[in-house]
Amino acid sequence: MRKKIIYFGVLIFCSQLAFSQDLKGEYQKFVKSFIANVKSNNKEGVVAFISFPLRRDYPIPEVKNKVDFVKRYDQIFDTTLKNEIIKSDPAKDWSEVGWRGIMLGSGDIWMDTNGKLITINYQSQYEIDLQKKIIANEKTKLHPSIAKFKTPMYVLETSKFRIRIDDLGNDNYRYASWSLKNSMADKPDLLITNGKWISEGTGGNSHFDFKKGVYLYECYIVLMGTSDSPPATLTIYQNGKTILTQSAKIITK
Repeated sequence: MRKKIIYFGVLIFCSQLAFSQDLKGEYQKFVKSFIANVKSNNKEGVVAFISFPLRRDYPIPEVKNKVDFVKRYDQIFDTTLKNEIIKSDPAKDWSEVGWRGIMLGSGDIWMDTNGKLITINYQSQYEIDLQKKIIANEKTKLHPSIAKFKTPMYVLETSKFRIRIDDLGNDNYRYASWSLKNSMADKPDLLITNGKWISEGTGGNSHFDFKKGVYLYECYIVLMGTSDSPPATLTIYQNGKTILTQSAKIITK
């Protein structure tokens, strides 16, 4: 996930240069209200701005609802993030970035144009430590053949397969798959390393390509799509010809 956040940051920087606009007065109103609630440490006030579920960096569980958010508020909104928000100027530090919404600074926080907070890219030290702890525990539950990796990326499920993608470091990604009846503690039915991650412009979509002989396994991640787009797809090619395409759910990311 860390690479995804870094990539998103690059997109944000480019977007700022090309698409950012001064924040309209109507948007400044709800940004000012959000800042005021953070400043007064009004958790119930802040929660009214949140669009649920709120994603956190994998494998930290998403924030499911208002009760969950209030419980975890101090884990996410630490002193550093709160100070960034409190000290921000709605007119100067918040900007509208086209269809992406409204962002604070370089994108630590994103809101939509209805005033709902949709993304927090910032990660507190608590969450960094929690992430490491969960990953370490997760590794003990995986089959030994896939227990070593730098960063977990995605777990996808199609109608037939469970797919796990891990970052092994140095732009080397690993693909492991099982039939749905098996767990990740079982030996994978298929294991491919030396996969590549490929970005798809500024929309945020990307895909992972894994080659094995005459076969290419493409896992496409859809961040920006139509209302009926699946979250992800698996496409298998043989000698450049499509032999299988399946929609996929993103189980973890």
